[in-house]
Amino acid sequence: MPELGKKLPPLKGQVSDGSELQLASLKGQWVVVYFYPKDSTPGCTTEAKDFRDLYPAFRKRHAEVIGVSRDSLKSHANFSAKQELPFPLISDTDEAWCRAFDVIHEKVLYGKRHMGIVRSTFLIDPDGKLSKEWRGVKVTGHAHAVLDAIASK
Repeated sequence: MPELGKKLPPLKGQVSDGSELQLASLKGQWVVVYFYPKDSTPGCTTEAKDFRDLYPAFRKRHAEVIGVSRDSLKSHANFSAKQELPFPLISDTDEAWCRAFDVIHEKVLYGKRHMGIVRSTFLIDPDGKLSKEWRGVKVTGHAHAVLDAIASK
């Protein structure tokens, strides 16, 4: 699990357009990595749309946004197109990103226990170090809180 103030491990992943994104390639700018459980579900759609709507403000602050879930490339491509997302979605089917950020935990849904992504967001500074983290995120107002955190740095 990454520690505040420490550099992150070298991570790479496939994006919905089939390209590969390396986290290290984004050094020199702020990076918001947000983990969400599943494409096209109500909370995840709202969160993606909030980041989409604020994306120009993130870019003005020299920040890139990356969404990560365990969904397939095809699912991400459909979700991204339908919601007109201007930022990449990483398909983490091997859970490398999820394990690196320690976001997979036991959850209970309708009385059944399963392992799933706990909605979480991480802010990485331009030097590639973890600056701030939000775990167990509530969607409403979250994207604004992340943007405000960058503005206060």
